[in-house]
Amino acid sequence: MAIQRMDNVLIVVDDIDAVIAFFVALGMELEGRMPVEGRWVERVIGLDGVRQEVAMLRVPGGPGRVELARFHTPRAIAPDPADAPVNTLGIRRLMFAVDDIEETLARVRPHGAHLIGEVARYEDAFLLCYLRAPDNIIVALSQRLP
Repeated sequence: MAIQRMDNVLIVVDDIDAVIAFFVALGMELEGRMPVEGRWVERVIGLDGVRQEVAMLRVPGGPGRVELARFHTPRAIAPDPADAPVNTLGIRRLMFAVDDIEETLARVRPHGAHLIGEVARYEDAFLLCYLRAPDNIIVALSQRLP
C-alpha cells in the first residue's frame, strides 16, 4: 500500500496567536482553530491530562498544511537551547516556494521574523534564505528565478 499524501506537520508553540499571524502574513490560510482534550487525544499522543489549542493552516490551492498546538497541560518542554542552530538534530525548518522573497520578507518582518543569514542566489535558478519566525521556528524561502 502506498502513501496517499503528507497531511501536515505539527509545530508545538508557546504563542499561538503570534505564530498564526506570521503564517497568515506568509500567505497561508487559517483553516480552523479549536481546543482539543479528552481521553481520545491522550491515547493517541501518549500523554495524560492533555488540554491544548490547535490551529490548522493550509497553503492556498495546495495540499500542504501546518498544524500548530499550544499545550496548556501538560506544559510544553522547551528545547535546549531555545534558538537551536539549523544543524541541530531533528526537524529544523519548513520551506516554502514564494513568488518574491523580498516582498514576502517585508510582509513577515512586522510579525517577528528575521533573517538568520542573508538572501543568497543559487546559480541562476533560485534565491534562498532562512529566517527565524516567532517561537524560534525556522522557515526557508525559495524563489525560482526567471
